[in-house]
Amino acid sequence: MPDSPYADLDRPPLSETALTRALVRPGGLWTSVSVAERTGSTNADLAKAAREGAHEGAVLVAEAQFAGRGRLGRTWSAAPRSGLTFSMLLRPEVPPARLGWLSLLIGLAAASAVRRLAEVDALLKWPNDLLVGERKLAGILAERVDGAIIVGMGLNVSLRPEELPVDRATSLAIEGAACTDRDPLLRAVLREVESHYREWTAADGDPDASGLRPAYLAWSATVGQEVRVELPGERVLSGLATGVDRSGHLLVRSGGEEHALSAGDVVHVRRP
Repeated sequence: MPDSPYADLDRPPLSETALTRALVRPGGLWTSVSVAERTGSTNADLAKAAREGAHEGAVLVAEAQFAGRGRLGRTWSAAPRSGLTFSMLLRPEVPPARLGWLSLLIGLAAASAVRRLAEVDALLKWPNDLLVGERKLAGILAERVDGAIIVGMGLNVSLRPEELPVDRATSLAIEGAACTDRDPLLRAVLREVESHYREWTAADGDPDASGLRPAYLAWSATVGQEVRVELPGERVLSGLATGVDRSGHLLVRSGGEEHALSAGDVVHVRRP
């Protein structure tokens, strides 16, 4: 049975029934949890569902993804069942200027879950990566679709060194995590997302009133660092990352001026 999900006993399949029983409840954020054995892109699948009127709180998990996308059009792939690859459909009712905080909120929630359950010191690289040291543990991609926002995450769980897509990636297993069981990890991430999301939306998206901004800054690997930011249009800005503003933009001081960046690929510049 080479195609059986149980062929690799170190990477057992997720149970849609068990996850639904644990996460979907009356009055809760999560309204459905689906597990697909294989799909092109969980973000693309949920975007289609959003266009067809799907309710907030739908979660789609893929055991294998063959057309996954990262930021800036990059491809993303991993061995089947070696990580958590999932997307969430959200419809936050907050002012548009504050929507930039949503992907940062998801990153904070994931870092909280990883720190608590896996006992790994994950930090946040603006706007949406989880790092251990300077190695990437997880990435997040948020996309607006017809009034909804689809947020996808790829978290490396049991990837082995020889399976890493790039040298500067890592996984919970490589970091010696206390937990590499994907089921409780997914539950923990989604519960943390729900908690932060409820507080943020109740505060009308205000990152300070909800406590989101101070919590994010406490675990930021970017703020306080010298950075090089690759901007749209092949522009580059180098300077000191000084903070994150009320819209979720990265603040970078360069040439005596402070720049607020809504998008860009950040490189942490190592000091000599």
